[in-house]
Amino acid sequence: MNQTSTVPRIKIAPEGPEFSRIVLGLWRLADWNMTPQSRVEFLEQALALGITTIDQADIYGDYQSESLLGEALTLAPSLRDKFQFVSKCGIKLVSKARPAHGMQHYDTSSAHIITSAENSLRAMQIEQLDLLLIHRPDPLMDADEMAEAFQQLQASGKVKHVGVSNFTPAQFELLNSRFPLVTNQVELSLLHLQSLHDGTLDLCQKLHIAPMIWSALGGGDLLRNTPSSNPQIQRVRPVLNTLASELKLPASTVALAWILQHPSHPLVLTGSGRIAALKEASLACQHTLTREQWFSLWCAAAGKNVD
Repeated sequence: MNQTSTVPRIKIAPEGPEFSRIVLGLWRLADWNMTPQSRVEFLEQALALGITTIDQADIYGDYQSESLLGEALTLAPSLRDKFQFVSKCGIKLVSKARPAHGMQHYDTSSAHIITSAENSLRAMQIEQLDLLLIHRPDPLMDADEMAEAFQQLQASGKVKHVGVSNFTPAQFELLNSRFPLVTNQVELSLLHLQSLHDGTLDLCQKLHIAPMIWSALGGGDLLRNTPSSNPQIQRVRPVLNTLASELKLPASTVALAWILQHPSHPLVLTGSGRIAALKEASLACQHTLTREQWFSLWCAAAGKNVD
């Protein structure tokens, strides 16, 4: 495997930021049992691969993940200027870290958005978020009130850009009509094709907005060697493994290259604390599948041939 593969950066919207196409997802950071110095080394190794964008959320690690990142950045302050920082808000978890939360629910009120963004900045010990995302669509979201919060955060210099996560095309268009959004972070993998066909990625392409993709390896189910009773996994794994063998690439690299090839120019989030996994992800940026290869995987995933 090419050990020096460099991940390219792209502008994710006409007026948006420039992010690396592989994004360092840290939602499991609290589970990796890394020392603060180990976290610094992990960040430095990601940077060496060209991975310059970090994805976080206030709730990750039971509200601890952002603080763990902040500890590392305090040890190595120069890293703050080398990364772009993304965080999310809008979900309230029942947690010892948030004793006032009586039940798990959504909150996209102006007060909660502003407070969450400020909490994230303090936890990560940075001065500005390059991107703030609304984590999930809220049935009670008031687009005008949310836009006021975004304007206030932007005017104060605390947040550069705003986007959403897991929004339907209609929900995206509603909020985008009040405040310019620069991305929609959605699930997509060979085991989850919905955003490919429900208009989500079509809207991104229409607006020249690059989506951010989570669970790109199907939560790891694509790569496990254990038998599965899931018929979709039974169809996809042999095709993926055969193609990976023919291309002399890791199966994870091929699965991510399949996503990166979409004309909406997606960014892919990682979810691993292993540098080897980051290297396999970065390698996906260097490989383009033929249309026959791409559709062999799509047909296996969809469980049908094209009409």
